[in-house]
Amino acid sequence: MITADRAPFRAALPGGGRLMGLDVGTHTIGLAYCDAAWTIATPAELIRRGKFSKDLARLAEIMIEQSIAGLVVGLPLNLDGSDSPRTQSVRAFARNLAPLGLPLLLWDERWSTQAVTRTLIAADASRARRAELVDKMAAAYILQGAIDALTMA
Repeated sequence: MITADRAPFRAALPGGGRLMGLDVGTHTIGLAYCDAAWTIATPAELIRRGKFSKDLARLAEIMIEQSIAGLVVGLPLNLDGSDSPRTQSVRAFARNLAPLGLPLLLWDERWSTQAVTRTLIAADASRARRAELVDKMAAAYILQGAIDALTMA
């Protein structure tokens, strides 16, 4: 199940469970995880993209290792909320994750990379260090936004 609506996603996971956030870029996939109670997202790792079959296999390994119950994929919408060519690419990526068999929530990621980059600049991180961290931190930013919305009463 792929949805951009919180209700069906939450209904597919009545007992909660660990979620994995993905910030899908053209060259990398930033990953973040949250706890089973959906309280805090933590940046995890960066996958250098290659052939999709290898990327899918690596994601499947991680899902088993981390006991992942659902996925949150950042959706790069235009500022006006419309789709762009990049949005279409991420939607296709999400559809191709179907063999993993997990509920998948598409989450608006507008401003995530910029917010994380500003934080890293404020922390005086070097350009090289920012490049190393930004995608997995953006994944955590996306995932935190989703779990905050999912747990609202």
